[in-house]
Amino acid sequence: MAKTNTVLFDFDGTVMDTNSVIIGSWQHTFRTIEGKERPVADIVKTFGEPLDHTMAKLFPHMDPGEAVAIYRSFHYNNFGDMIKLFPGMRELLEALKARGYKLGLVTSRLKKTTMEGLEQYRIKEYFDAVVTCEDTARHKPDPEPVNITLGKLGSKPEESIMLGDTMYDILCAKNAGVKSVLVGWSLAVQEEEKAEGSAPDYIIKTAGELLDILSRE
Repeated sequence: MAKTNTVLFDFDGTVMDTNSVIIGSWQHTFRTIEGKERPVADIVKTFGEPLDHTMAKLFPHMDPGEAVAIYRSFHYNNFGDMIKLFPGMRELLEALKARGYKLGLVTSRLKKTTMEGLEQYRIKEYFDAVVTCEDTARHKPDPEPVNITLGKLGSKPEESIMLGDTMYDILCAKNAGVKSVLVGWSLAVQEEEKAEGSAPDYIIKTAGELLDILSRE
């Protein structure tokens, strides 16, 4: 087995706790378009999907671009105040860099807010490559986002591992031939999904547990 030298991270729900601003943006969108909010559980089911795809699905009789604009009007105005790093994530990134791992960020988010979050919490420097939805023609669970990131890093799939909080992340990693890790602080993955054919290679409850996994790789 090839030794792991590359670690890929999803952004939303994995590195950064953006749950509040995402849910708030959706509820703002529902209030504006439908006049009422929807259950949070319905919103969580969309986590990991490209925004325009979800808009087309939820509002089939509306121009997706108009719905996206409503969503982003709230999102951009509140993003910086409503996000935070997950516990232990900074320490994990520091430890990985100190041990010589190549780090990549693979997200379905736009570059603007991705970089804003990385810079706000001063973790941009840890990532050797950042790939957003604007860098890919196809999106998770298609392997293209991971493949592009590995290309930027000069890494091989068999030498890489990816952390994510949705089944889109896990399937994207699997489709690219990369080992997968589901973070235990995920809101989007139900227990039954963890046991199905798309199950991750590993599940961690805390960020630091990844170091134990890597020590055995």
